[in-house]
Amino acid sequence: MVAVHFLILVLLLLAVPAIIGGLFGHMEKYGGNLIFRWISGQFLLWAGFQLICVPLILRQQSFTFLTELFAGYTAVLTLLALALEVKRRRKAGTLVFRMAGGAAGQKPGESAVLWALFGALLLFQLVQAVRLAYADTDDAYYVAVASVAENSDTMYQVLPYTGGIGGTELDSRHGLAPFPIWIAFLAKVSGVRTVTVAQVALPVVLIAMTYGIYYLFARELFPERRGQQALFLIFTEILVLFGNYSIYTVENFMIARSRQGKAALGNIVIPFLLLLLLLLLHKLQEKERISVLLYLLFGIVMMTGCLCSTLGVLLMCMAVGVAGLLGAICYRRPWILPPLALTCMPCVVYAALYLFLDF
Repeated sequence: MVAVHFLILVLLLLAVPAIIGGLFGHMEKYGGNLIFRWISGQFLLWAGFQLICVPLILRQQSFTFLTELFAGYTAVLTLLALALEVKRRRKAGTLVFRMAGGAAGQKPGESAVLWALFGALLLFQLVQAVRLAYADTDDAYYVAVASVAENSDTMYQVLPYTGGIGGTELDSRHGLAPFPIWIAFLAKVSGVRTVTVAQVALPVVLIAMTYGIYYLFARELFPERRGQQALFLIFTEILVLFGNYSIYTVENFMIARSRQGKAALGNIVIPFLLLLLLLLLHKLQEKERISVLLYLLFGIVMMTGCLCSTLGVLLMCMAVGVAGLLGAICYRRPWILPPLALTCMPCVVYAALYLFLDF
């Protein structure tokens, strides 16, 4: 029975996002990459969760109602993605997922040793993240919120420290960034205990997703050079392995606190946003057409940043604003500014809502 529960959890964290990521299959360059589909699909799920969850929290609806709504949202996206994939397959006559782009003129196995070393270091980090998992002081709130939501069928209405009723006043700082509630959703649907999901399953998946984003960075920075891509990832792993000189470093958040929303913001959401900005600037440089899907991904990432932390509102708007302004000036393409400004609207709305509730 335990194996069935974990199988459901694996499907929710790996298979379903990879299928839903097929909705971005028409994106140039990365549309057929399985890693990109997995990451973009998970971002689409996160953005939808934020959009559904926050209004229900404000209306003090039950956690069960949220679970039913988000499960329906996930099912609709999955069916839509499968239908589009079947349509593409019939049109193309075949279906191929690319894990990595091959390099022209490169001998097979030339960089196999480097990729094997990268895989070994990644496996070591994943094992250690689970084996040496400990209860961070912030877990007294974040993991407790997830556990209380699942067991009390409420969201941010019970104080996680004492179990007492919190009254009618909403904790706007945390309630507008309900990442712990997503953890509770995974636990409720899969049947795995909340603490197990937070401290065992999520570190493995989210750390792997972080390196998936760095892999996409490596492909963008070193196209057609598989060996240099592997070296880039290996040096990234080394920085992470020796980055635990303080509990406040991004490396510590990545390995030891990945189940917390602010860790996902710093290690997954912001790096993926920077990757999208790099793709945007490359398109501006090459004077290529910028697809609507890319702008849509920007909006999805901004929404996900709001899910992870209220601090993400400021950081992500600043990143998009500065990069967009520089791109518009340097490449003389001012028309990119209005759609980029629209992608920032989720952050603006949640910032205004935070100020309204706080004051």
